Amino acid sequence: MAYTVTPTPAGPVGSQYCVCKVELSICGQNLLDRDVTSKSDPFCVLFMEVNGKWVELDRTETAVNNLNPAFSKKFVIDYHFEEVQKLKFALFDQDKSSMQLYEHDFLGEFSCTLGTIVSSKKITRTLLLGNGKPAGKGMITIAAQELSDNRVITLSMAGRKLDKKDLFGKSDPFLEFYKPGDDGKWMLVHRTEVIKYTLDPVWKPFTVPLVSLCDGDVEKLVKVMCYDYDSDGGHDFIGEFQTSVAKMCEAQDAFPLELECINPKKQKKKKNYKNSGIIIVKSCKITRDFSFLDYILGGCQLMFTVGIDFTASNGNPRDPSSLHYINPMGTNEYLSAIWAVGQIIQDYDSDKMFPALGFGAQLPPDWKVSHEFAINFNPTNPFCSGVEGIVQAYSACLPHIRFYGPTNFSPIVNHVARFAAQATQQEAASQYFILLIITDGVISDMDETRHAVVQASKLPMSIIIVGVGNADFAAMEFLDGDSRVLRSHTGEEAVRDIVQFVPFRDFRNAPKETLAKAVLAELPQQVVQYFKHRNLPPINSEPA
Repeated sequence: MAYTVTPTPAGPVGSQYCVCKVELSICGQNLLDRDVTSKSDPFCVLFMEVNGKWVELDRTETAVNNLNPAFSKKFVIDYHFEEVQKLKFALFDQDKSSMQLYEHDFLGEFSCTLGTIVSSKKITRTLLLGNGKPAGKGMITIAAQELSDNRVITLSMAGRKLDKKDLFGKSDPFLEFYKPGDDGKWMLVHRTEVIKYTLDPVWKPFTVPLVSLCDGDVEKLVKVMCYDYDSDGGHDFIGEFQTSVAKMCEAQDAFPLELECINPKKQKKKKNYKNSGIIIVKSCKITRDFSFLDYILGGCQLMFTVGIDFTASNGNPRDPSSLHYINPMGTNEYLSAIWAVGQIIQDYDSDKMFPALGFGAQLPPDWKVSHEFAINFNPTNPFCSGVEGIVQAYSACLPHIRFYGPTNFSPIVNHVARFAAQATQQEAASQYFILLIITDGVISDMDETRHAVVQASKLPMSIIIVGVGNADFAAMEFLDGDSRVLRSHTGEEAVRDIVQFVPFRDFRNAPKETLAKAVLAELPQQVVQYFKHRNLPPINSEPA
């Protein structure tokens, strides 16, 4: 069993994909005892698969004389939803002070994807030896937590009787908020808009991350400065005060918090100086700005359905020129798309049972055309076990159906929408549906499909369309509302963009991971956008 230690590869700079950090806590139970006179001294090593090789990322401390260690050192990893991130946790008994792993006794290992861990939040699994057999009764427990302070603060501010700074008229006041920087200097965090010609301004409410305003520490001092705006940039100082988020949070809608705005120079000069006006905190609320990972760690399941185009334009599957022809390598563009998307999404569905549907074919025994049939020919149970099950059902059904037409999408979109609509009755962020449609071309029922997508945009549902072959995919681009809002034929607008279209031909010569990244890049924000729109927090979320 050879392990290599190589430097951690750097990720792409300025990657367009949302990255957040996950902290993994490790515990061992009933580890093998490799020491003769005492118990094992275990430590855990984390590896990640990079280009087919296991690369060491980090190690925990060593727990002396302990077969049930809970390691205090945590592993921190960048989480990428749209990638399969394979991890291996290997435990060793420390024998020498050497950094070389072969110098230490092996206690067992466990491999899985990061997606598996975050979708369960906490997993306990058997440790295996190099030969694949259990390492005695040894177990490992891995718990995941997102490393980010997702709290945001919304402030509603006003002023009263501010000093008049303009000769002909009143002031044009604005506020600046500062926090102490590491260098001891005040650092600007936020500037409000300017309110013209008034000494009693009411500023628009604004929201900033709590980390930005006070580094997440509600007791930390915040400095607020008030100025009179001048178009030449020489703004006149009105006054300032210091407070904290904890103090500002005392403000309630019916009981605003009033703070004196002080000009220190005037205060020194004038004996009877009181203040330069009052700044009012009308309301101060801290809430959580939940991320995709918050919803997954909260127990949200991604429900995956595949829709496959069996229309005649694909060509006879026995003919090597057909898009459904399975080549000697056992694959084609349909299978490649199923694998690329399915292998990532399957980590986020606990039972890994996926409905696989076909459309545009004539079915035995009466050879009627169907636009919504189970490819395992079991209409009451169209579920396939894992991505492998979808692939097997697809290969098995090809000889038994006749490719026909037309290319109707709406029945399958409406099929998944029915289940998504049922899920909304739970009023919880528990399920989100993803429909992958793989097709070779032009949609025949465009009006019905547009209507179906507009209705589906109100539901916990996203649609991924992968276009195979070399057809004209202009209609698909139209459904993917990246450039403009999709409307149904009645003029109703989609409430959000839920369709992501990619042509497979753009990825024919690229590594298989790049297709998954392209089709899944928008999904996390679509999930968050839906649940936020419905005001649904993650199931197990803590209050802010």
